Amino acid sequence: MRAIIAELGAEAVIPSNRTRKVAIPHDATAYKQRNRIERCFNRLKHFQRFATRYERRTIHFTGFAFLAPAIIWLR
Repeated sequence: MRAIIAELGAEAVIPSNRTRKVAIPHDATAYKQRNRIERCFNRLKHFQRFATRYERRTIHFTGFAFLAPAIIWLR
């Protein structure tokens, strides 16, 4: 997997398994930021209206795309 990512010109931010004898280094800061973004998208998917895109007009969908994170933040 790391070789495929390197071929694409990206940096793999995959932590190695704890039981691995030779640990593969990774950027811990980049991993934390990537994980944060993934958790954000996971929370947004809980809004069925956002996940299935009920709105036909782009302006309405964009409005809900701004409203959903605000609702999450207020919780």
